[in-house]
Amino acid sequence: MAANANSLIRVTDLKKHYNKGAIKALDGVTVDINRGDVMVVIGPSGSGKSTFLRSLNLMEEPTDGSIVFGGVDITKKKVMNDEGKMVKLDIDLHRRKMGMVFQHFNLFPHMTILENMTLAPIQVKHVPKAEAEEKALALLDRVGLKDRANAYPIQLSGGQKQRVAIVRALAMEPEVMLFDEPTSALDPEMVGEVLDVMKELAHEGMTMVVVTHEMGFAREVGNRVLFMADGKLVEEGSPEEIFDHPQHHRLQDFLSKVL
Repeated sequence: MAANANSLIRVTDLKKHYNKGAIKALDGVTVDINRGDVMVVIGPSGSGKSTFLRSLNLMEEPTDGSIVFGGVDITKKKVMNDEGKMVKLDIDLHRRKMGMVFQHFNLFPHMTILENMTLAPIQVKHVPKAEAEEKALALLDRVGLKDRANAYPIQLSGGQKQRVAIVRALAMEPEVMLFDEPTSALDPEMVGEVLDVMKELAHEGMTMVVVTHEMGFAREVGNRVLFMADGKLVEEGSPEEIFDHPQHHRLQDFLSKVL
């Protein structure tokens, strides 16, 4: 893809192999993620979607290729600092700029919702406790859960937990939000409340990469859709191009089964 001055993350020839190359979870994926994109990644199970997403913040360490985030290739062990010296890459520094929401909510069960929300801002960003709590309460209010601030995760429904997981990631003020099938563990009646929060984020201009089986969300909210199969990026385009005018036979076959 051609260079774009608006590019936030540039992925080039990304590969992730297992068993000495016998399994190619990612097999040469190249894509630019631009500021403000709502990029939705679809494809059959085992196509490499989640591996791609988890590689963006190095939760999966790529076998080969590069991921340039904010001008820094985060796949390198060493990078050049402002003084022109080679120093060890601080991947945690870059991960702070990437909010991650998983299928399972990963809330700490022994902490209240408010404590879950403020833990990272206080410990990682050294935000004063009162300031962190004020922001957390405002975020909880935004998703209709301010009254549950002192509850524990076990007292919340799945949809409520996932809404907390989203605003917990937002509390770190990320530049991009990564969603790994955020509704797949939810009961059907809870899916809508989580998708509504994601839609609101999209409309506010948050850069998002979303791996999902929710084709309605992909069509309605995404501005770019990637179709993956066998570890490869097979086809990409606007929702209209992907859903109404699919070109590749693998995409046509996939859509015939899910729509």
